[in-house]
Amino acid sequence: MADEILLQRVRNRAEKWLSEDYDDETRSRVQTLLDSEDLAEELADAFYRNLDFGTGGLRGVMGVGSNRMNRYTVGIATQGLVNYLLKEFSSLSEISVVVGYDCRNNSVMFAEAVADIFSANGIKTFLFSDLRPTPEVSYAVRCLGCQAGVMITASHNPKEYNGYKVYWNDGAQVVAPHDRNIFAEMNNISSIGDVNFCGKPELIYFLDEEMDDRYIGDLLALSLSPDAIERRRDIKIVYTPIHGTGVTLIPRALSALGFTNVIHVPEQDVVSGDFPTVALPNPEEAAAFEMAIKRAVETDADIVLASDPDADRVGLAVKDDDGRFVLLNGNQTLLIYLYYLIVRRKELGLLKGGEYVVKTIVSTELVKAIADRHKVKLYNCYTGFKWIAAIIREKEDKETYIGGGEESYGFLVEDFVRDKDAVSGCMLLSEIAAWAADGGRTLYRLLQDIYVEYGFSKEWGVSVIKEGRSGAEEIESMMKNYRLNGISELAGSKVVLVYDFKKLTAFDLIENETFTLDMPTTSNVLQYFSEDGTKVSVRPSGTEPKIKFYVEVRGRVDSREGLAAAELAAEKKFEAVKKSLGI
Repeated sequence: MADEILLQRVRNRAEKWLSEDYDDETRSRVQTLLDSEDLAEELADAFYRNLDFGTGGLRGVMGVGSNRMNRYTVGIATQGLVNYLLKEFSSLSEISVVVGYDCRNNSVMFAEAVADIFSANGIKTFLFSDLRPTPEVSYAVRCLGCQAGVMITASHNPKEYNGYKVYWNDGAQVVAPHDRNIFAEMNNISSIGDVNFCGKPELIYFLDEEMDDRYIGDLLALSLSPDAIERRRDIKIVYTPIHGTGVTLIPRALSALGFTNVIHVPEQDVVSGDFPTVALPNPEEAAAFEMAIKRAVETDADIVLASDPDADRVGLAVKDDDGRFVLLNGNQTLLIYLYYLIVRRKELGLLKGGEYVVKTIVSTELVKAIADRHKVKLYNCYTGFKWIAAIIREKEDKETYIGGGEESYGFLVEDFVRDKDAVSGCMLLSEIAAWAADGGRTLYRLLQDIYVEYGFSKEWGVSVIKEGRSGAEEIESMMKNYRLNGISELAGSKVVLVYDFKKLTAFDLIENETFTLDMPTTSNVLQYFSEDGTKVSVRPSGTEPKIKFYVEVRGRVDSREGLAAAELAAEKKFEAVKKSLGI
């Protein structure tokens, strides 16, 4: 009976898309879905709900339907944003926004529709004239004093996806209450006829290389080791944009920083939303690095850098002691990144007190050991760079931000951008490589030395994918089960501390005490800490159909030579942890 009610609701939703307000191609596809029993599941997935705001705004598979990315769902989101901006900034004589887009299929069309809707409603719109990295949109919002921004991107998702990220006037992704209020305005739109698609060209202004120059110029001022770069300017850096927007700025930025030997992967410099050389355009995936590493071997390069399609995430491969390239995970890159920012500032006498770094709750706890040693404050926040940006906003003019990041390959050194940034990330990682080389070390050796000095840590991410409506229900059921039944041990080590961020409650199982977690809002995340330092975090993804497990195991090593044994012990413990979790 419940399925019949849902099916009828789906059909009612779909039939509304047969009106004259929708284009012929859309109406034809919807009619096909309605007429074919074989497409019933596709029909249900396309219309069973409205595309929702997640960690990064709207994101979904492209196609017809209220639960798909298309001109109409993008239009409703934009009109909802417009309606909220007109209320929130009613005292301003002029409201302005920035619109950018990446390399994905339909990104240009979506961006132009967004610009048309903004301008149709009397809002001054700065539209990038070509694809640009996501962080440059954040930068432009702040640089131009705009009230909001929109970036059309699905980041590192498969090619079938696209997305819609909303930025507020501080250049950060929207957080409460703005995200909820925008979504409420979207829900108040009763029909697609309420969306004004008739743009006013006189209100649309194009952004081009002048904005690029300002952005790169500000990034160059962040360098802490210009002398090392000058001495090591010829280190060989292989860089791939994986068919994405990074090709527009990152090679240029590395050259401006002083590096003279940036090696391209020509096949992957080709901008394409089909991502023809990779299955997934994600620097977290080893397969995405294959062509770049092959190029690095051919050219005897020193490091390999890869950015995702919208150039906000960066992955890193380094040479081990045998000259073989190994991929670093996001936590390892974060360690190198924050270690350098802290230690190098100390070397230069720039740690005056009041400095801080930020990481997400699922990122490695080893960052705390580094920060504590050098009396730098560490703040933890939820997954998603909007939460790192929120801390930067809160601490502005009170404390000094020197860097932050997350395990999912997102890093930010500058505070004049409020989202993760692969442009500055590639620049900084190349600078660290030059600084390390100046001291006779590779980045691989640098990471080893961090482990020896501050403690060994190894992390894994496990994603269990659950597609479609039934998958979402199964993920919800898994989270309920963990809360009801709990986890008592991790690989034989007793769980001593549990954090439930949905309830903002922590349970100390040693002292049998409960205390409140100091976080800005709730989040559907569970964390377990065991006696031996193992940490497990569990959360549903806000942007993808999966439930994510983050596992970190800890250890001690006295020398580089002890790292191999520590690695083997950690891997063995990880397999045991997975059994404890039932995954």
